[in-house]
Amino acid sequence: MSELNEKWLDLRSDTITRPSAAMRAAMNAADVGDDVYGDDPSVNRLQEYTADLFGYEDALFAPSGTQSNLLALLAHCGRGDEYLVGQEAHTYRYEGGGAAVLGSIQPQPIINQPDGSIALADIEAYIKPDDFHFARSKLLALENTIGGRVLGLDYLKQATTLAHERGLATHLDGARICNAAVKLGVSPRAAVAGFDSVSVCLSKGLGAPIGSVLCGSKPLIAEARRWRKMLGGGMRQAGMIAAGGMYALQHNFERLAEDHDNAAYFASELAKLKGIKVSTPQTNIFYVDIPADTCRALNDVLQLTRIRVSMSPHLRIVTHMDASREDIDRAITVFGDFFG
Repeated sequence: MSELNEKWLDLRSDTITRPSAAMRAAMNAADVGDDVYGDDPSVNRLQEYTADLFGYEDALFAPSGTQSNLLALLAHCGRGDEYLVGQEAHTYRYEGGGAAVLGSIQPQPIINQPDGSIALADIEAYIKPDDFHFARSKLLALENTIGGRVLGLDYLKQATTLAHERGLATHLDGARICNAAVKLGVSPRAAVAGFDSVSVCLSKGLGAPIGSVLCGSKPLIAEARRWRKMLGGGMRQAGMIAAGGMYALQHNFERLAEDHDNAAYFASELAKLKGIKVSTPQTNIFYVDIPADTCRALNDVLQLTRIRVSMSPHLRIVTHMDASREDIDRAITVFGDFFG
């Protein structure tokens, strides 16, 4: 990457983080084998470590969160089954309809509440009766965090208990589950309690270049492993990227609190400006409502000052390990000069 590009502040997502020198060194030194044969020691260590960290029997390394979630849906559900899911959830809205296209699994989208949850009454109402007119309700899929919002432990316990009482399995898209655990001040195991499976993303705030880990029971992971092969996710000497994920979990978990602090600081400073409305972040994501007729001009100014965003009247800003407090102060100045 050129020196010029390194000077950009990218606020579009925490997926743009680059592996640190220490992470690169760990990746370079990784022991490798053929993971399709189960022979890659670095992949095996990552799977064992993640399963233990989150309290599951087994785990499976996948190249992306999209595939890890899809593996869970395919392992939990069969043709003609359905999963209940929030309308804002990635597994429904942003992952290409993979469950329907590749698994003949019907999504039952349900409106998300302002806090990101799905109302328990709505979950109850959308579970289908045992009648051949309907798709079989098999799975409740939630996401934490969702749009930067953290689902509370009491809610998660109520939702997963309801699902299990009605015969549904439960899956958690842990897109930013480590952010959620840090925000809640609980262990990873406590953050996923009640879920039969969880997809743990490594390539967002944790800073790994690639990968997610699906955790679940041994039978579920065995089924997911078969699906991973069919989907082209069976990698060979994958230990080099697995080592990046291991480093991320061991070294970058607790530091997520720094990203949360930076987001809170950034949002509080922008909230002082006139003409825009700023949400209060819970983790590392917040939103800025900007008059539509100023978006283009603001984006031009940001580009000129080497700040990259996904411009929208409802602008999402994401802090991460590659956005220092100094970088954020620079962005605050640019926003302030524009709206001042």
